[in-house]
Amino acid sequence: MKKKLLNILKITIFISIGVFLFWLVYRKQDIGEIKEALLQADLKWIILSLFFGLLSHLSRAIRWKILIKPLGYNPKIKNLFFSVMVMYLTNHAIPRSGEFVRCGIVDRYEKIPFSKLLGTVIAERVIDVLMLAILTLIVFATQYSVILDFVNNNPGIIENISNIFNSIPLIIGVSLFGIIILVILFIFRKKIVKTTIYKKIEETLKNFATGFKTVISLKENKLAFLLHTIFIWAMYFVMIYTVFLCFEDTRNLPVMTGLTIFVLTAYGIVIPSPGGIGTWHFIAIETLFIYGVPKDPTGNTFAIVAHESQMIMLVVVGFISLILLPILNNKIQKK
Repeated sequence: MKKKLLNILKITIFISIGVFLFWLVYRKQDIGEIKEALLQADLKWIILSLFFGLLSHLSRAIRWKILIKPLGYNPKIKNLFFSVMVMYLTNHAIPRSGEFVRCGIVDRYEKIPFSKLLGTVIAERVIDVLMLAILTLIVFATQYSVILDFVNNNPGIIENISNIFNSIPLIIGVSLFGIIILVILFIFRKKIVKTTIYKKIEETLKNFATGFKTVISLKENKLAFLLHTIFIWAMYFVMIYTVFLCFEDTRNLPVMTGLTIFVLTAYGIVIPSPGGIGTWHFIAIETLFIYGVPKDPTGNTFAIVAHESQMIMLVVVGFISLILLPILNNKIQKK
């Protein structure tokens, strides 16, 4: 009962953060103007955008299978795809929790150890972070003036980051706490290694390391893994750029504008707001404004259409996946 209440509290807190940030971004926007902009928009492009999004998620499932196979398992693509979609659904409730959920689903239906799966997921994320870093460097190199304008227009962002890193008491406190923990572990190391908890942690870490090494030691399908990685990120970009075609003010924006929006908004997802609600919108609107797209109503409407269409798709397909997982797997077991 306590665990359920704690989970409900977590979900409530994160959703409240998202709603509050969304309200901050749109509190001065006239709802009537957004409705008018939506009526004038060519929303058929949204269907194509959602299709590209689904292709990226399917590719992510196939890429995950490439990582899992060297561990000696051959999971079904459908279970991997369903688990990925449930991951996105869960992330909209509690950010970053979906990775554990998708590993748990595959552990349950494919009988693959959770810790090994988690190792492959972390390896995936390392590759994705590298891809985002490469795209960020490209954007900084080609759109430096735009990035500079964004920072100048929003000095509070840099100030908040600087305050965190310049907090000497916080740094000293965290360092001392870490040193104390290490000293305690060193003093009682002989007793600790004999405990059941230590042995379980050691086994989990070994499985985790085994899963993580699959990327480094991937002997087969290296090209397929690379192509899927490129395809996933290409679909992410096309998914956003297609929404540009919905509006008159964004229809003729160059590709690099789309790439800049895509890269900068990707960092909005990292902030602990469910699915980047509020933060994604803020970054998209401010960046479009620098490129000459008015905030009211085009920028605001674009952000809503681009973000909420994908969010609705992820939530709907995530729930469908959650329903189909036990049904389809029970049929197979009966056969």
